[in-house]
Amino acid sequence: MKFHVSATTGNVVTGLGPGWVRVGATVYRENLLLTPDAVAVGWAPGGFDGLGEPDFARLAEGGPDVVLLGTGSSIRFPHPRLVRALALARIGLEVMDTGAACRTFNILAAEGRRVAAALIV
Repeated sequence: MKFHVSATTGNVVTGLGPGWVRVGATVYRENLLLTPDAVAVGWAPGGFDGLGEPDFARLAEGGPDVVLLGTGSSIRFPHPRLVRALALARIGLEVMDTGAACRTFNILAAEGRRVAAALIV
């Protein structure tokens, strides 16, 4: 197998710590939506416990193939009724802690996949 060095284009998570995520050179200290082409702050301002159906409907708007839900420092699963909009749009949902969601986002984005990460910081 032959490997090639490739330069990543688009957004890449470059750092993570308690209460922050760094995308490229910019540090975010609030929950955010991340795609290879955009960063949107202000998603899920109430944190995991404040998530509602409109928050997940917003995730479906960009038409990703899969949404990675980073739920903070530990894995927490949303109630199935909350993710109905994603299921109806046939968008996959993977739930993991925020660190794992960031690492997975970087891999899928580098592969050119239509991925979105919804990150609870």
